[in-house]
Amino acid sequence: MNLNLEYYKIFYHVATEHSITGAAKKLSISQPAVSQAVKQLEQKLGIELFTRRAKGVSLTRAGTLLYSYVGNGYETILAGEKQLAKMMNLEYGEVRVGASDTTLQFCLLPYLEAFHQRYPEIKVAVHNTPTLQTIDHLNQGRIDLGVVTKPANIDSHLKVYKLGEIQDVFVAGEKFREWQGKKLDYSDLARMPLICLEGDTSTRAYVDSCLAKKNVTITPEYELATNEMIVQFAKRNLGVGCVVEEVARELLDNGELFRLEFKKPIPPREVCLVMNSQSHLSVAASVLKELLLEDC
Repeated sequence: MNLNLEYYKIFYHVATEHSITGAAKKLSISQPAVSQAVKQLEQKLGIELFTRRAKGVSLTRAGTLLYSYVGNGYETILAGEKQLAKMMNLEYGEVRVGASDTTLQFCLLPYLEAFHQRYPEIKVAVHNTPTLQTIDHLNQGRIDLGVVTKPANIDSHLKVYKLGEIQDVFVAGEKFREWQGKKLDYSDLARMPLICLEGDTSTRAYVDSCLAKKNVTITPEYELATNEMIVQFAKRNLGVGCVVEEVARELLDNGELFRLEFKKPIPPREVCLVMNSQSHLSVAASVLKELLLEDC
């Protein structure tokens, strides 16, 4: 049986209002239109749904049975519409973001803080993963947005927006002051105990590739998981650390560490926002994207 769903909508409101007139006001349609819809529904179903009284209507046993199903269904639709409206008004929803330790701390985190202050009801799920894994998560639809560093193998269907730059530097503490203020060649690194990130990170791969172009291969004495740990090792004079400059900013500014100067510095890396052009962004994800691109 193929019935117009509008009939059931009108049936629901007549049942809840106990009145043809009340349902007409609720739906902003004429009273005759409501009466006609109820009549058509009863004719199609072949049974009376309402008992007409002097003051309004009441459900028959058949009407009560039908209402037990229609009521649940229609209220579920209304609840869905309400949640959808909340999502459109950024009162409900979720954004999934992927970022490495470095891009999260020195690029993404301030924006996440601002986003949370503006839209506290939106859940932000952060996947703290290296660049290559972030790109993989984008391709698999596990995240909405990724913040990564270039160079990276970014597939052609991914949209890329430049957010800024970061600079890789070598830093050292008091034990290595003899190198301070000198213009060094990268071959001089062979005489220093080095502290670097582990070999499976995009940062380490980038530094290694830059040094390889100068025919320099490094063998670190320590390979650590984070820039922060490298800074702590360098502070304790355990070697010369290769880090993102901003991570060591405080210790560089107060003189506990100094930056080694080379005749040609390592070129800065781009920090980029990446999204999958084949996926549709949610309202919340679109707003976060625009926030990230505001200053670009």
